[in-house]
Amino acid sequence: MDFSGKVSIVTGASQGIGEAIALDLAKNGAETILVDIQKQKLDMVTGKIKDKGGKAFAFEADVTDTAQITSLMEKLVQDHGAIHHLVNNAGITRDSLLMRMKEEEWDSVLEVNLKGVFNFSRALIRHMIRNRYGRIVNISSVVGLTGNPGQTNYSASKAGVLGFTKSLAREVASRGITVNAIAPGFIATAMTENLPEEIQKQFLSVIPVGRFGTPNEVAQTVRFLLSEEASYITGQVININGGMFM
Repeated sequence: MDFSGKVSIVTGASQGIGEAIALDLAKNGAETILVDIQKQKLDMVTGKIKDKGGKAFAFEADVTDTAQITSLMEKLVQDHGAIHHLVNNAGITRDSLLMRMKEEEWDSVLEVNLKGVFNFSRALIRHMIRNRYGRIVNISSVVGLTGNPGQTNYSASKAGVLGFTKSLAREVASRGITVNAIAPGFIATAMTENLPEEIQKQFLSVIPVGRFGTPNEVAQTVRFLLSEEASYITGQVININGGMFM
């Protein structure tokens, strides 16, 4: 898959799955625009791409700030001429049992995980409609399908992403734009690596393939959904969870 001449935006690109997606797209020729609130980490990822001969631009931005994101998208369209791909990956957790959950913990997760998807998608959709071309991939989660104790806020936000994906896909399919979602299960990131061994064993016991997934496995699926080979796929949820949820 050659993405030469394509411009891709990846949110939450400073680490983990977002970093893997940005590196993979750049490796395959895309001009990558990395967005995150963690500027120092973001610059490190951008440096990795440039060191390998790729094109990358880093922008520090708060995905929950509608005015800031609208202004950023206008600048990017002006600077790059066309934006072909949007990967909405930015996300946070604030886990707690509902009876102990603070209102701020609910609001912050919904703001980043769901409103962030709204802000970027809305800011770009007119541009993609005018070009009669676009690919949007939203990163949801297996818990948006199954639920998970202690994650009512996170599960609600990721379930919302799935409903958003299917609705937007119906709105723009006739304009050459596809919108899909990926629902990762347990992926080997810094967060899972720091879990106690006993907890890791508990998680692994419910995964039929017997291991955590990798960020690169998610990135490769994102790349496919952004490609021309996936032009007849829209409104779908692709599960990457090793059989944990079927």
